[in-house]
Amino acid sequence: MEHSFAEELLQIRQSRSLTLPVKQSVADFGNELLELLFPHFSDTVYYSAEEIDGELKLLKRNLKRVLQPLQTKMPRSVVETAELFSLTIPGIYRELWKDAEAIHLGDPAAESVDEVISAYPGFYAIAVYRIAHQFYCLEVPIFPRILSEVAHQKTGIDIHPGARIGKSFFIDHGTGIVIGETTRISDGVKIYQGVTLGALSVDKSTASTKRHPTIEENVVIYSNATILGGNTVIGHDSVIGGNVWLTESVPPYSVVYHKSEVKVRTAGGGEEVFDFVI
Repeated sequence: MEHSFAEELLQIRQSRSLTLPVKQSVADFGNELLELLFPHFSDTVYYSAEEIDGELKLLKRNLKRVLQPLQTKMPRSVVETAELFSLTIPGIYRELWKDAEAIHLGDPAAESVDEVISAYPGFYAIAVYRIAHQFYCLEVPIFPRILSEVAHQKTGIDIHPGARIGKSFFIDHGTGIVIGETTRISDGVKIYQGVTLGALSVDKSTASTKRHPTIEENVVIYSNATILGGNTVIGHDSVIGGNVWLTESVPPYSVVYHKSEVKVRTAGGGEEVFDFVI
């Protein structure tokens, strides 16, 4: 019995071990890149541009090693994929500074951009997303999902690497946010904790379709709002209030909110009330 199970495990491990990246190596690559881009994540001091250039080359070499098991599943060679990703790093870096500045300007509690980069989980989740998204665009399988899950585990923010997110993206607090694969978010959007940008159904047959909403420029979505559906478009400069449930589009400059009903009981009255047991 034990021998049979061991044989089963051996067969599975041998069939997978050469075709899957090591999760820790993927996580290490993402962290090493962020440590190089931002001193806020590392205590290493560099004294010359040549030194940093050497670290970038070392990162590229490490990336080739991590990607090697996926070679047969990628549309390009490991060498070409690593080279193309390396070309995106300056753009990722500049976009992340814009994200950090948007968070700093939009949050009264943020004392500096350095505080945002060092301590805000929303910034970390966005940073990992922007790295993972480039691998998604290069059609690298599995790798970007492992990266995004690293951020999910650390922050409670789940951003699929396939989502398209514009500049100056602001996540405030962030815990419990879910952003689906085909979500489109334009520039200057601000999202609070617990927001879901999801699909109307989880039918596997819809995998290749636009399943998640489109959020236009300068929209604010407050905590625990749920917006579903690939045809749902939130018009620019709209405000979506907390706990709102939306499955249809709203025009630009809309304000959508959930209104709670308040009933005041009379002393000793016999009004029926809910008795919640939690």
